[in-house]
Amino acid sequence: MPTAVPVETETLSESVFRRIQAAIISGEIAPGSKISEPELARTYGISRGPLREAIHRLEGQRLLVRIPHVGARVVSLNHAELIELYEIRESLEGMACRLAAERMSQAQIDELREVLATHERDAAFQAGVGYYQQEGDFDFHYRIIQGSGNSTLVQMLCDDLYQLVRMYRIQFSATPNRPHQAFAEHHRILDAIAERDGELAELLMRRHIAASKRNVERHYLEPNQNNTPGAKP
Repeated sequence: MPTAVPVETETLSESVFRRIQAAIISGEIAPGSKISEPELARTYGISRGPLREAIHRLEGQRLLVRIPHVGARVVSLNHAELIELYEIRESLEGMACRLAAERMSQAQIDELREVLATHERDAAFQAGVGYYQQEGDFDFHYRIIQGSGNSTLVQMLCDDLYQLVRMYRIQFSATPNRPHQAFAEHHRILDAIAERDGELAELLMRRHIAASKRNVERHYLEPNQNNTPGAKP
């Protein structure tokens, strides 16, 4: 008979997984950093078994990559890889937005307006130094993807790529003027969804993500940058 995993071990693994995930996404653990299991075990006060489970899950979210003869490192996409990620988002989130315009209920649309109202009240946003970055149901993009009603898109964008995308959205969100521009673009996208104009909603979402992609490209073209995606413009 297999031995049951204790509930407290599962809870501990989940807790450390969330803490390491948050540290990577925020940049507290820098892109390209080598992951030391003994050091993390000491830092988080956890045994190696639950820690390895957490590391495995982070690899599944593409936040960690395992390099032969080196070990696990925090992901650090180069310029070309980062642009590819935005190209994927532009296409797939555009499609999700079109479907959302066709399929979201009025209640879901009303809730999405409340999400934007929450974003507008955020202190960092009002100060112009960043965009509201909570995940899941508080994330404008996440809500639209869920509203598409397409389970394959949801799997790809809300599970497989979601935390990797969040990592780079956060790292580039403090570019001057971008928070308020993004907020205005979100409102126009939501208006198109509310009007059930799927073609316009898709176009606006694609333009929105293309603008973020240009923001990334400008970062790499600026002088005196170290050309690491984690560096703030």
